Amino acid sequence: MRYIPPKTNASDLFEISTPMSYLFEQLPLAVQLRDDATFDNFYSGDNALLLDTLRKQLSDGERYVYLFGREGSGRSHLLQAACHHADKNGSNAIYLPLSELGEYPPEELFDGLEYQSLVCLDDVDAVIDKGLWQRQLFHLFNRLSDAQIPLLISARCAVRDLNIELQDLASRLSWGTVFQLHNLNDDQRTATIKLRAERRGLLMGDEVAQYIYNRCRRDTQALLSVLDTLDSASLTYQRRLTVPFVKKTMNW
Repeated sequence: MRYIPPKTNASDLFEISTPMSYLFEQLPLAVQLRDDATFDNFYSGDNALLLDTLRKQLSDGERYVYLFGREGSGRSHLLQAACHHADKNGSNAIYLPLSELGEYPPEELFDGLEYQSLVCLDDVDAVIDKGLWQRQLFHLFNRLSDAQIPLLISARCAVRDLNIELQDLASRLSWGTVFQLHNLNDDQRTATIKLRAERRGLLMGDEVAQYIYNRCRRDTQALLSVLDTLDSASLTYQRRLTVPFVKKTMNW
């Protein structure tokens, strides 16, 4: 579980003697990782090199990776997968979806992150146009770099297209490895549906996967919602997935 500080003085969150002993039970807001947001559950398509880089990052890979892509390209999935990977290997990681946390003071959100083993900042473009966020992100980048803590940042666009006035920050964000997530073609999206179903223990033929792809709104959240519904219905009625069953269950 990744915890986010409440709106309070940062000093209230730590014991003086041990600066990173978070008082988890007192924090009102927690960011939960999706259980199925793992590397194994990500259909890489044309993004195999990126996936390989992220898998290796915590051991001998890049200390800083910036990845960008359009909505539904899998950015959030990969950042959460990196956190799951870190947790599995006994490291402490934190995932911050900045599009959801813009109302929180960045100096409090970023305070003490250099004591983590991995920091993942999602949707940085959602807050980067604010001067305070730029300054705090710049300071965080330097602290993580000095402490040699891996940093993953995602955005919808390349660094050069971000609205950054602080040139030192723009320079920092251009360091390391930059990847553009390539959107999947129709065949790859259908394969993704089958992979996600398989990971849930659902047998799904090509015809059913294609039917879901043609009917479902084409974004990750919509797909996961459909699979949640079908998984529950299949278990309840002890039915295998067929086009008629999917059609009736989803009221399509």
